[in-house]
Amino acid sequence: MRISQLSAASGVPIPTIKYYLREGLLPQGEVTAATRAEYTEAHLRRLRLIRALLEVGRLPVAAIGQIIAAVEDESLPVHQMLGTAHYALAPPVEAGPDDDHRRARERVDALVAELGWSVHPEAPTRDELAGILVRLDQLGMPASEESLRVYASIMMRLVSEHEMHKIAFDGPREAAVESVVVGTVLYGKAFDTLRRLAQESESARILGA
Repeated sequence: MRISQLSAASGVPIPTIKYYLREGLLPQGEVTAATRAEYTEAHLRRLRLIRALLEVGRLPVAAIGQIIAAVEDESLPVHQMLGTAHYALAPPVEAGPDDDHRRARERVDALVAELGWSVHPEAPTRDELAGILVRLDQLGMPASEESLRVYASIMMRLVSEHEMHKIAFDGPREAAVESVVVGTVLYGKAFDTLRRLAQESESARILGA
């Protein structure tokens, strides 16, 4: 397909596609004439991934470049490729007082070990959760070990029974990363919204509203 057809099929304007080509986010098409190139379904898949990373993940171009590099590196195992996307989605951690953050990080590490989860020691999500625990302590609403275990159990069931089975690990690498990004961001928002709906309903039941 021509670039105009690629634009129509993807919904991405031609100038934007050309920008992605210049930045190396999108591979060059097959040159068929001095001013013409042909593009394939692979280009369409890549554009879908880029849009998911930009519009859903809200990632900067530099982070997207790192993810694209992981997608294109066929020697990189799928698990590590998906990890690159997961880590890029992690928000910057607001470090609290050193001692507080260290103690919270120790709690997180102990919880992960107790659960038997396979999480990289340097995963930013460990510090992300530690930062949340510090903030809860500061607000006088500390999270107990039991409550963390309950939430962890719910998350593992949700992820293992629903989310991960929607990813086609044996399909195109772009599609797998797109599923992880969209699932992590949008299903995360859906989970939070459902929780708030449930809270309102339970409040009405308890208080007889």
